[in-house]
Amino acid sequence: MKPQHSKWIALLIVLTAPLLSVIDVFIVNVAIPSIKKGVHGTDGEVQLVIAGYLLGYATFLITGGRAGDFFGRKRVFFLGMLFFTITSGLCGLSQEAWQLNVTRFFQGVSAAFMLPQAIALIQVLFTDPKERAKAIGWFGITLGMASVIGQVAGGYFSETHFVVEGWRLIFFINLPIGAAALWATWKYLDETEKNTGSRFDYSGVVLLTAALGSLIYPLIQGRENGWPLWSIALIIVSFVLFGYFIYDQKKKSEHKRAPLLDMELFKLKDFNVGLVAVLFHFMMHTSFLLVSAVYLQDGLAIPAFLCGVYFIVPGVLFTVSSVVGSKLVVRFGKRVLQVGVLILIASFSLQAAVLRPGADAVTVVVLLGLFGLGNGLVLPSLLNVVLKSVPPKFAGAAAGVYSTFQQTASALGVSIIGGIFYHIVRSEHSASAYIKAFNYSMVADIAALFMVALMLYLLPRPAQAKAPAHTQIAEPVVVHAE
Repeated sequence: MKPQHSKWIALLIVLTAPLLSVIDVFIVNVAIPSIKKGVHGTDGEVQLVIAGYLLGYATFLITGGRAGDFFGRKRVFFLGMLFFTITSGLCGLSQEAWQLNVTRFFQGVSAAFMLPQAIALIQVLFTDPKERAKAIGWFGITLGMASVIGQVAGGYFSETHFVVEGWRLIFFINLPIGAAALWATWKYLDETEKNTGSRFDYSGVVLLTAALGSLIYPLIQGRENGWPLWSIALIIVSFVLFGYFIYDQKKKSEHKRAPLLDMELFKLKDFNVGLVAVLFHFMMHTSFLLVSAVYLQDGLAIPAFLCGVYFIVPGVLFTVSSVVGSKLVVRFGKRVLQVGVLILIASFSLQAAVLRPGADAVTVVVLLGLFGLGNGLVLPSLLNVVLKSVPPKFAGAAAGVYSTFQQTASALGVSIIGGIFYHIVRSEHSASAYIKAFNYSMVADIAALFMVALMLYLLPRPAQAKAPAHTQIAEPVVVHAE
């Protein structure tokens, strides 16, 4: 790498990856009502604007990480940033919903190749433990900043009209940042050593993509079209593909052919229990961000920019509680996460009871703040709790599985719980439709949290030990900071 003084310049460059990828999750959430009007999309099509991005990200995350080892991290980071910038421009130019959904999917794919290189480059650049901890801290700060920037910018651009429609600017804003990052990468970032000792599991990527797509697409579009036969058939096909994918991965493991997922991991009971907790928590997390943004704007008639401003408080409280929670979990273990789950259940229960047309700003902010506070105690520490009992030889593979599972769960949450919300809004043409839809989605989120609580209960109690150093570097993969 370059001399010592260039480490922090290189860090500044690679942090543009988490900055852009996280902004593009949150900025779209707040702007969904404006995007729906802009592309004349249906409820299902705008769900795919979020789910499609997550699907592309989830499917190619492990492959993206391996690509850096195989082809060089600077090269893959540069190409990932290049295609992320190009697809951002194409998203902004979309005239119809299907065009936006296709480009959003590939934007997610490019993020999956871009972000893992940033994490790997931090490992390469900062070999001193203290410096690495500081660099990881800046990674976490970037995630928190990106979530707040995304929500406020999404609301602002939704109500702004310059030369083009405001919602298009939420994608065009990536162009100057991406261009600057590409120039800086080319000039200041050195290439890393390549590892050609392993091969890509291309067939595994194709199978996983087909299985996930065959499940998520009909869950969204099938509901909107009254569950036609093709949607039921496609869901059945998805389970067949998942079954064959598992069989294929086991066979490759037996023959030492570097599968996409190391199936030996799933023999660890605690890891499996932890993954179920991840599934339900991220289904709740991502669906709530979508439903709350739509309900506040369309149900409570709160302007988009003000809606984005309201989310600043939960973003700040999330950052504070995640820092405090990560220290408390060393002493109190999973009980910290259980307290966080209780706070989240209280927040959703109060929101279902209180958030009505005419609700004052203080009430909205306080209840959203409770969500941020509780989520900060759960989400960042969930990784270390899940990976605690994973042997060192599986650490890298386990982090990759965790991240893939997290993004897949987020897409399912948008599809299933978001689908409940949109189904009620669409089927009931009364003034109270949005209230009923929001309450039902809160019930679904609370049910998901009870499942998280059950899985945490099933995990072993002595969770006070710190996660091993080999898992600590993986924590920044959790990109859905509040």
